[in-house]
Amino acid sequence: QVRLVESGGGLVQPGGSLSLSCAASGTRYLIDTMGWYRQAPGKELEMVATYKAGGTTMYADSVKGRFTISKEKKNTISLQMNSLKPEDTAIYYCNGLLLGTKYWGRGTQVTVSS
Repeated sequence: QVRLVESGGGLVQPGGSLSLSCAASGTRYLIDTMGWYRQAPGKELEMVATYKAGGTTMYADSVKGRFTISKEKKNTISLQMNSLKPEDTAIYYCNGLLLGTKYWGRGTQVTVSS
């Protein structure tokens, strides 16, 4: 059973930085695409950033230039979030696509507030 576990959320002031990490376990295969999604209160789930095997990255327009997704090691990614804004407040979920199946972590709360 593939399991994704996020870490690194918390409370930060506007303009601050946070780093999230996601580690996948339960498979010997390389997960083709891993990414971060978020859901703010009262809003739909949205893609934040994705990392495809080979190094291709994709970002939501709202985070371009502020967030950076990276591969730390096999089946482990991170999300460096700089210049955080109150509108970045959400639960951040890690996602992995393996052999046609999507897997999700349980999420980690990020709150940007003074």
